[in-house]
Amino acid sequence: MLTRNQYLLCTLLVCLGTSSALAQASMADFQQALREKGAFNESDFAALELNQPVVRLIPATDKREVAVTGLVNINASAEEFLRSYRDSMMRKNNSAILEIGSFGSSPALADLNGLTLEPGDIDDLKECIVGDCDIKLSAPMIERFRKEIDWAAPDYQLRVTNLFKEMLVAYIKDYRARGEAALIEYNDKPDSINLASEHRALTSAAGYVNSFLVDTKSELQLVEETLVWSKIKFGLKPVISINHISIYKRNSVAGPQVLVASKQIYANHYFNAFLALTAFVNVPGATNGSFLVYENRSRADGLEGPFGKLKRGVVEKKAREGLRGIIAQSKASLEGSVLTASTVELSAYESDGWGHRLFGGIRPLLWLMVLSALIALLVLGRRRADSVNVAKRKTLKPESVKS
Repeated sequence: MLTRNQYLLCTLLVCLGTSSALAQASMADFQQALREKGAFNESDFAALELNQPVVRLIPATDKREVAVTGLVNINASAEEFLRSYRDSMMRKNNSAILEIGSFGSSPALADLNGLTLEPGDIDDLKECIVGDCDIKLSAPMIERFRKEIDWAAPDYQLRVTNLFKEMLVAYIKDYRARGEAALIEYNDKPDSINLASEHRALTSAAGYVNSFLVDTKSELQLVEETLVWSKIKFGLKPVISINHISIYKRNSVAGPQVLVASKQIYANHYFNAFLALTAFVNVPGATNGSFLVYENRSRADGLEGPFGKLKRGVVEKKAREGLRGIIAQSKASLEGSVLTASTVELSAYESDGWGHRLFGGIRPLLWLMVLSALIALLVLGRRRADSVNVAKRKTLKPESVKS
């Protein structure tokens, strides 16, 4: 009987701890959790009292990874947050979003009717081999382009586009059927990248929002999920990506709690893995409404090498600034939607200000836009430097032989 009572007591304590994770029992508990898991401090909490967003870097052990977390208080309900998120998720409200769509419950080629391949990407596929390709693909995908495309055919560009779409649809069907086991391995470089391993590393990393997804999954009810594809414009080249977006919800004494997870399962350039988490948190007794807590982690090419430390410093700085802008706009958009009509909210999205054009809305893909643009420029700089070094070696080689 004593053992049974001890077991019941432990179970009760675990349940209470789990239940209070997303719905903190008090502001003190909320702040303590943010200190321990989110690297926030007293100055951040003071900024929150002044209705200012706060952003912090999250320590990352992998050199390819950049991680940031952000926090802001909002005067809006969970329902208003979800409505705003759903409305913005598929709306092409930004000039940098070239194309966007989603996959149905039974993925089909028609889901990708609006997707186009860049001529430069098609030309790159012509020279693509396993271990040396400018497009992120698995080895079987690369081999299919080599074997199934007649590059001398007058309509080879259309054939390449159709094959690319066919492979994406087959990939998404497999992913819907088998989940993470279907995630591909990138073989565009000598060192392969296993997406399942990359995502396990991101989801297992310590973090305030990440702990909700890992430790309290049984407490969170999956209410909606969708697979969104997009083509986004950058300074170097557009990126085609596919994100798996999951919305979880649970009810508590403090009101509905919401967690949105956006996991990238494919990108044709730059990114190896990407995870964006947003939590809507109610705290009993809080004087400044509810809170949005963001965590964004990404692993990308171009952050290693001799200038890796310098490049990381640039990217981390811009990452903080980018997330701060996203959070500020999220707050303005949500609180504006409470006070104004939807037509006024739409006019804010169409503002001519660069901040609105870049950060309009709470779409998880906006983070991808910010960081990818920076990494694209860094990769371009690295390639130019490599080209210069190769040219120098070719120029110096005859002289060294002659001497």
